[in-house]
Amino acid sequence: MFERMKIMDRKWVSPLVLLALIAVVWLLRGTGHPEQVPALQVALLDGGQIDLGHADGKVRLVNFWSTSCGPCIRGMPGLADTHRRHAARGFEVVAVAMSYDAPSHVQLFAQREKLPFRVGFDPVGALDRGFGGIRATPTSFLVDRDGRIVKRIIGNPDHRQLDALIDTLLPPAS
Repeated sequence: MFERMKIMDRKWVSPLVLLALIAVVWLLRGTGHPEQVPALQVALLDGGQIDLGHADGKVRLVNFWSTSCGPCIRGMPGLADTHRRHAARGFEVVAVAMSYDAPSHVQLFAQREKLPFRVGFDPVGALDRGFGGIRATPTSFLVDRDGRIVKRIIGNPDHRQLDALIDTLLPPAS
């Protein structure tokens, strides 16, 4: 019986590996990520809006997330710390909730966690599409002061590396 199970296990290895590779490729695919931030409006929790495509001299981390995403939730304290460390020098985080996220859940989470950065919605998926299709959350885009996308990060960032990259994009601390 054990001989037969070993043979059956081998038969399933190749299809499972192939299926895993297809899943990874599907997550990473998209319509192509832009080099420049698309000129799209983000509706913010506070009732305001921000035009991500308007290069206003700030360095931004645009973070696509969801309240139903465990890694997103676990990563928020790190994003808050990064925001606080660099905000005085012209950096901000803009967290954009995915279209499938209930606005009331986003509002409650942001209030409960006292998020120090701007939080917005993507109610019809326009931002998702504008950034080339978000296939996994969290996905973040680091944007320079001229509105160019410098780095795309799938998953939670390594904050040491992110801090070093942000430091190259911002003026020195005074």
